[in-house]
Amino acid sequence: MPATPPAHDAITDNRLATDTKRLTQLFGDDAGLLPLWIAEPYVDLAPGVVVALQARAGTRWYGYETRPRSVIGSFWEWMASRHGWDGTALKTSVSPSVGTSIGILIEERTDPGDGVLLQPPVFTDFKPLITSANRTAVRNPLLLTDDGYRMDLDDLEAKAAEPATKMMILCNPHNPVGRVWTRDELADAAAICARHDVFVVADEIHADLALPPFRFTPFASIAGDSGVAWAATHGPIKTFGLAGVCDTLLVTGDDDISNLFRTRSSQLHLTRNNVFGMAAFEAGYRTGAEWLDQLLALIASNVVLLRDRLPPGIEIIEPEGTYLAWLDFRGLGMDVPELGRWLSESAHLALSPGHWFGRQGAGFARMTIATPPAQIEDAIDRLTDAADAIDR
Repeated sequence: MPATPPAHDAITDNRLATDTKRLTQLFGDDAGLLPLWIAEPYVDLAPGVVVALQARAGTRWYGYETRPRSVIGSFWEWMASRHGWDGTALKTSVSPSVGTSIGILIEERTDPGDGVLLQPPVFTDFKPLITSANRTAVRNPLLLTDDGYRMDLDDLEAKAAEPATKMMILCNPHNPVGRVWTRDELADAAAICARHDVFVVADEIHADLALPPFRFTPFASIAGDSGVAWAATHGPIKTFGLAGVCDTLLVTGDDDISNLFRTRSSQLHLTRNNVFGMAAFEAGYRTGAEWLDQLLALIASNVVLLRDRLPPGIEIIEPEGTYLAWLDFRGLGMDVPELGRWLSESAHLALSPGHWFGRQGAGFARMTIATPPAQIEDAIDRLTDAADAIDR
């Protein structure tokens, strides 16, 4: 068994206690449900981050504080050492969230009625960002092949060529299907978007969670060759489980895009610093490498558990990245409402139903697997018992 981050069964209990209201809203009665639907690690967090937050709290002063250069510097040092990605000549801006970045770029780079490409099944928040801005979600569904999910490049070409299509949201690594797009795949998508003047927003918030031997390729590293206009979202929130504390980053190679984003952020007062967020941000990148390696080993071992022990009728789509398992329940022969009820009422699991990610996700569900193996074993046992009961 590989080394794992410190973890204990109370982690999931704490998550359940914290999110009981939301759990009840989404899944009904929370009694006995094992909650594995939120995209966060359910393990003790990197010790350096915890120490930094405790130390910052201990100062007993929480007023205005200028963001030191070392904060964003820590991100680029991490990217250089971890991914061989150099931020020289790139523009890096602070943003409260990935959604904030995408929302502003939709507003600034498209007009009402314009089309924004998505590749469903994909992260649930993308479509509302598009439709709430009075833009049109243009679907370029992924293809599920014998070798896993692939981009439908012919369909992407056709839809990018439509005059109203102005933007594409590219998820890499992809949430929820777990693809880590190859350099060639990214280059193909970039070339198509460049030909048709489609702006690409690469959501790379899961960049650090590529599972060996797969490697994350920054969209920035291929964008220059294609001439496509682009921006990418980054930050420590998924890597270190800090979505409730830290800001994110927007990276681009274009001065105009950077200036547009910063002007709008300033206008909306989105640039205030959070003293705890800054402490956690830098501590994660400065001290979290060993912890992350252990987390990735834990995720890989949990993938093996699921691959080997899931009951007939349920399969895992082999993940290349993220700590999210995309489970295929189509072998059980249930429709969407029936599968949802079965998961919560029979298997007593709170998972993200696949249809949340688009109609292409029907028959699937997403499970967080950055959790102690005992929780994965519990989930498998619940699924097995519920599946066995179907045949009785």
